[in-house]
Order: sequence, then structure tokens, then C-alpha cells
Amino acid sequence: MKSYLVIVLTLVALIVDAQTTRKYSNEFMNIGVDAAALGMSNAVVSQTSDVNSGYWNPAGLVHLEDNQLALMHSSYFANIANYNYIAYGMPLDDRSAIGISLIRFGVDDILDTTQLIDDQGNINYDRISTFSTADYGLTFSYARKLPLDGLNFGVNAKVIRRIIGDFAASWGFGFDAGIQFETKNDWKFGVMVRDITTTYNSWSIDEDKFEQISGAVEGENQELPETTEITIPKMQLGISKKWIFNYDYSLLAAVNLNARFIQTNDIISTSFASINPALGFEFGYTDLVFLRGGLGNFQNELQIDNSENLTFQPNFGVGFKYKGIQIDYAFTDIGDQSAALYSNVFSLKIDFGIFR
Repeated sequence: MKSYLVIVLTLVALIVDAQTTRKYSNEFMNIGVDAAALGMSNAVVSQTSDVNSGYWNPAGLVHLEDNQLALMHSSYFANIANYNYIAYGMPLDDRSAIGISLIRFGVDDILDTTQLIDDQGNINYDRISTFSTADYGLTFSYARKLPLDGLNFGVNAKVIRRIIGDFAASWGFGFDAGIQFETKNDWKFGVMVRDITTTYNSWSIDEDKFEQISGAVEGENQELPETTEITIPKMQLGISKKWIFNYDYSLLAAVNLNARFIQTNDIISTSFASINPALGFEFGYTDLVFLRGGLGNFQNELQIDNSENLTFQPNFGVGFKYKGIQIDYAFTDIGDQSAALYSNVFSLKIDFGIFR
């Protein structure tokens, strides 16, 4: 019965929250990809320039010199939930590039004990089955250099698929847009607007199966949740610069301002928008070894005595790059406003130029 209650509460919360808290829908698409970026607290919008740019800022794809492949895996909530990512990018010519990426965030092999006890009260463990709940995000990216030297733009088209067992599923569609600008003295600026047209999700729910697994009772204010949701736009502003010392050493410093058009507990919060800064640093040696750190997720956390306490999330990462193969590691949390334990994140990036 304890397992049954856990399943019921989890599933009902997932569906109802996804539908009624529309401004936070599809949050799995905001967790972030690439351990190198996560180690810098995601402060990469202005300087991203590889295959992972399709996620962070598609304008950065124009810097690809050859085809690239990226992979990432991480586990959250004590390895209950798995986050997997794969991306591929390629230049079309010297002025444009394309990319495609897929994200899956899911919990597998959840026990369904709703049929454990039959109508006669008999317990039959063979009636226990398993199911999964998973979110998928497929992104198509295009980037191009503009006539103004140093100015690039990019766009994303996203397809969202969310599945909860065999009784609830949704399709969603949305667009992102980003620009990058680099000055002659190597300062870089970036703007990324996610869900620029708002992202629309439409759910289909099997009412009989939903009521069976949730235990909903007719007339007891336990109606099915809404079947549509909308993700409002979010904007990220970034600035960065890289310094080289004695030819072998480098230091990259970056600042991001992450804005959401709703009032939250972010360090800067108004009725129009809330802004959360992120700071990232990367120290490199001969473009071979990298040490990264960052601070982000600054929150005015409400205490029991109604006072507010400023909290933030530190991140740490290391990376190794050799002949077009890069392996990165990050020690980080799941993302904004998360109470989850820190997780180990690994990512791999391969530049196909090493095969030529």
C-alpha cells in the first residue's frame, strides 16, 4: 500500500502540476546540457561555439569548422531519474550551419500495484507491472552569419513529447532565437530567447485509466486536469571575455542574466520579470586541461520567521581535450529552485576533423 500511495501521489502531482502551473511547463528543457557549461553555472550564452550551441544559443553553431557529435548522461534524485542528451552539428558553408539534438529525461520501471488486489481481496504479485514516465525534446537548429562582421543569429524549432505510462501523453511545439556579437577586442555578447512564440503542449488523457490509478472519486472535486499548457518566453543575456597569459594559460570569464517574465524568488524580482545572474569561469592550460567554476541560482529564500536569506548554488567542473576528443565532468545540481542532491555529470564531444 505504501508503494501504491507513492505512485499515485507522484503521478497525480506530475500531471496536475504540469497542467495548472503553465508558466513552468517543460522545465526539463531548462536543466542544461554539456558538463562544461554546467560547471560554469550555465553562463555560456555569449561564447558557446560548438555542437552544444544548438541548446545554449543556436547562433554559436556558425563557428563549427567540421561535424561534431556530443553525448551527455546524468542521474538525479539518487539515480531514480536519468537525463540523456545527444546532439549533432555540421557546417553547411562558411556562413551557415545546422544542428539536431535530442533530450530524454525520465523515470523507468515504476511499479504499478493498482491491480495487486483483485475484486475478491486476493493478493497476486503477478499482477504487478511496470511503466515509465519520460519527457523528450527534439530540437532542429539553424545558424547564419549576418553581413555585419561579428554578428550571427540562430533559430531553433522544438518538438516536445511527454509520456506518463499508457494513460497520459502530450505533444508540444515551440521556437527559440538567439544572436551573438563579437567585438574586435574579443568581447563577446549573446542574447537567447527561449519559447519566443510560447511553447504549446496538448495532452491526451485516458480518463478510465487515470481514474483507476489516481483513485479519483466522481463528485469529490477530483476532476481531470486541463489538457493544454503554455510555456511563456524566457530570455538570457550574456557577456564574456577570454584572456591569454604566456601563450599557454587562458582565463575565460562570463556573466549571464537569466530573465523570466513572472515574479519569483530570484534575487531581482518584479511583477514584470525576475532576473537571476550566473557567473562562470574557466581556466585552461594549452587548450588541453580545463578547470571550471561558477555561481548561480541566486534566491531570496523565505525563512520560518518570514525573513529572507540569500542563497546560491556553486558548481565545479574539469575537462580534458585531445585531438578533437573532449571529455568533461561537472558536479552540479539539477537546476533552478531544486532541492535535489548534487549530481555527477559526464559529457563527451567528438570533432570529426580528427578522422580526416
